[in-house]
Amino acid sequence: MLEKVRHNLGLPMASITVVTVPDGDRTPLLHDYQPEYSGGGTEYSSTQSSEEPPPKNSNGPKERLVSLDVFRGLTVSLMILVDDAGKAFPSINHAPWFGVTLADFVMPFFLFGVGVSISLVFKKVVNRLAATKKVLFRSTKLFLLGVILQGGYFHGRDNLTYGVDLEKIRVMGVLQRIAIGYLLASVLEIWLVNNTVVNSAVAFVKRYSFQIGAGILVGVLYMVLLYGLHVPNWAFEISSLSTILPTSLGANSQIVHCGLRGSLEPPCNAVGLIDRILLGEKHLYQRPVYRRTKECSVNSPDYGPLPQNSPAWCLAPFDPEGILSSLMAAITCFVGLHYGHILVHCKGHMQRIFFWLVSSLPLLILGYLLNVLGVPYSKPLYTLSYMFITAGASGVLMTIIYFIVDVKCIRKPSVIFQWMGMNALIVYALAACDIFPAIVQGFYWRSQENNLVDLSERLLQSMFHSEKWGTLAFVVLEIVFWGAVAGFLHTKRIYLKL
Repeated sequence: MLEKVRHNLGLPMASITVVTVPDGDRTPLLHDYQPEYSGGGTEYSSTQSSEEPPPKNSNGPKERLVSLDVFRGLTVSLMILVDDAGKAFPSINHAPWFGVTLADFVMPFFLFGVGVSISLVFKKVVNRLAATKKVLFRSTKLFLLGVILQGGYFHGRDNLTYGVDLEKIRVMGVLQRIAIGYLLASVLEIWLVNNTVVNSAVAFVKRYSFQIGAGILVGVLYMVLLYGLHVPNWAFEISSLSTILPTSLGANSQIVHCGLRGSLEPPCNAVGLIDRILLGEKHLYQRPVYRRTKECSVNSPDYGPLPQNSPAWCLAPFDPEGILSSLMAAITCFVGLHYGHILVHCKGHMQRIFFWLVSSLPLLILGYLLNVLGVPYSKPLYTLSYMFITAGASGVLMTIIYFIVDVKCIRKPSVIFQWMGMNALIVYALAACDIFPAIVQGFYWRSQENNLVDLSERLLQSMFHSEKWGTLAFVVLEIVFWGAVAGFLHTKRIYLKL
């Protein structure tokens, strides 16, 4: 059981050290170490940055920065909710192309949390080359794990098969995008920090000025490519897709007519162009979110049959975690770095909360204004307006959780999220990627539909006399189940280390 630390505004602030367990250190989802929190001075350190163990603080008992665990666990829970209940409640599912829904905040929350963790881990870097080597190795492992989980080998719930044709394996995905953001943000934190002593707001900006410049350059590069690249006409094969439309190229091909630049619509954007060139259409996501638009589904905003006279691009592949959009997504990690820097350098709880809110408000305003001025919110493209609005929302959520959990020490209501955040990678792989449900469904009675997963969901739907609310109840119980599993693993000191 974690011991509570007294949080009084007049006391000196926390130090961050590395968590170790009897079986070795462990890795929370998407980063190396979860920092600890104590009642001592304002120093943050990590063995990731130095081979020597961090000095122990003798000023009081130490405990983890619980708010970061809760933030991470809440994000994983939100992913389970929108993925499994999104079909019953399309309003919380991903927006078909333009717009923002509850589901569209999940990825930015992950990336933001990664950035915060990185800023704490790499506060002091003794050997930059060694730290960079570790980052490269861990990024590679995370990327490969993403390919295994989302590349097509596991066919998910309601499909008791597995295996993938290597010619059609999906290259990009959720963990792959996070690996890219983690790599870029870590490199910034290792190599692009000045030695300026932070004793004022100006000194704070000077210390991280190169990082700010790098973030601006990445954003400019994205905008130049998004609006400047010429997208020519292109063709794609639809033989592996379920619906075939008559085409001028024969039954297995379709032509998408573009010949323009600056388009943000599904068929002719630069994000898809770069992925088709670098990855190949066969290695992209074959059931993209725009299949739920009015042009492509009679059941929009849900998936459904193609309408009459639907455009050819409705069956075209598109990866929502593509290369160019992942470059823009890395900026959300950079924003998380900034919030972590405030945590490191500000000595008071209220100081941190004030500067976090001051940082979040301009992001929200910029996101809204860009949307009004014609840069729409789009998660598949990870547009600039979408990045700003979701990064600002991430900052606000982190601030609220920090105030409740680490300032007021109200932790019992969020303990399930805390446990899930401490073992988020296991929960993500088994639950959000449908590995565990698929395993359970593999044991059935006479018919494949007679398995524990489907029977439980149908029972709840019958009890609630509603398919929608029964599904929601099933998903809530699913989240509670995984919280209990994570809690059990925590009591046994079992953590997945990547």
